[in-house]
Amino acid sequence: MSQPKTLPARRAPSSIKSEQRIKDILLVARQVFSERGYASATTIDMARRLGVSEATVFTYFSGKRDLCVRVICDWYDEIIAEIEATLPHITGTRAKLFFLIRTHLYRLMIDGPGLCALILSEGRAKDDTFGDEIVRLQRRYTAPLMQVLSDGVAAGDIRDDLPLSLLRSSIYGPMEHVLWDAISKKTVDIEETSKRLSLLLWQGLQPPNPKVAALGQLQRDMAAALRTFEDTPNSPE
Repeated sequence: MSQPKTLPARRAPSSIKSEQRIKDILLVARQVFSERGYASATTIDMARRLGVSEATVFTYFSGKRDLCVRVICDWYDEIIAEIEATLPHITGTRAKLFFLIRTHLYRLMIDGPGLCALILSEGRAKDDTFGDEIVRLQRRYTAPLMQVLSDGVAAGDIRDDLPLSLLRSSIYGPMEHVLWDAISKKTVDIEETSKRLSLLLWQGLQPPNPKVAALGQLQRDMAAALRTFEDTPNSPE
């Protein structure tokens, strides 16, 4: 009895070709998300711009959410690589802080307000599709700043009376407000804003001058003593 003929195995696509296709899809996905936001973006539009079928996109990605995750993760990887390559060559706590602030603002706005809004909103969405990957990237992203703050405290450049996590929040918080202003079409000079914000934050991060602190304490003690004297009833004649 003759054996049934088996169909030839489907040849796997070239790895180089597949890698290039993935890069092309992610590039177009970034453009579409930037222009239309997550809710209005469609994989059909992405496929049309690439000149392929939507099925081709689904060959490499499970859907729009998967693409969004990859776009955001790729952004994290790009800026982390830039920071890790440049920061070690910068000297001084204040100069490093300025570099991190300026890089953060510029990189989030380099592709326009659309991608910035996507990262600020979708990047923090409570979604299982991000999972441990996005958490890991966020920790890697904030790690250089935490190291700069830690080294600054050790060098006496940064105050040591507050937890580093609070100092970190005091830096990223103002930057996020600046970025939302830019997203809402307000005119924001990133270079000038980076300088002013760095100066403002640096003044708050520095340890208090001992002489100024002592003078302030003396003033508070004198004011308390004066209030006590005024509140004390006069002794009878």
